[in-house]
Amino acid sequence: MAKLKEGDKAPALTGVDENGNKVKLSDYKGKKLILYFYPKDNTPGCTAESCNLRDNFSMLKKKGFGIVGVSPDSEKSHLKFIDKFDLPFTLIADTEKELSKKYGTWGKKKFMGKEYMGIIRTTFVIDEKGKIDRIFDKVKTKTHTEQILESYE
Repeated sequence: MAKLKEGDKAPALTGVDENGNKVKLSDYKGKKLILYFYPKDNTPGCTAESCNLRDNFSMLKKKGFGIVGVSPDSEKSHLKFIDKFDLPFTLIADTEKELSKKYGTWGKKKFMGKEYMGIIRTTFVIDEKGKIDRIFDKVKTKTHTEQILESYE
């Protein structure tokens, strides 16, 4: 799939959340959606990013944003992650990496000199009409909300 860019129609999103419920992009029509792809539950960077969004959830909601996280973790892992950190938003279990591949966030990564396949931390803000409004591929995990909101100033 070609690399997504701002202004593109967001690929169809259908996944299963932490409770086994189906989640679709159309569930968020009429709202801006912060769709964030992260590598793994309960790891330092992913926890910092999720907790930053959690801490700003009420304010983001008032500004018309919904939030959905996506990682290859299982529903059970997501449920534990949500409970442990009191996350007030949905997490999609992308165990087959279908959504990650559609959104171009599954690819080669490097860590300590080793190359491997994994989730490339990326956030998409999808507008009320289903178009990609913003893409963040250099996510600042501890200040991600500010990073998103500053792009709208």
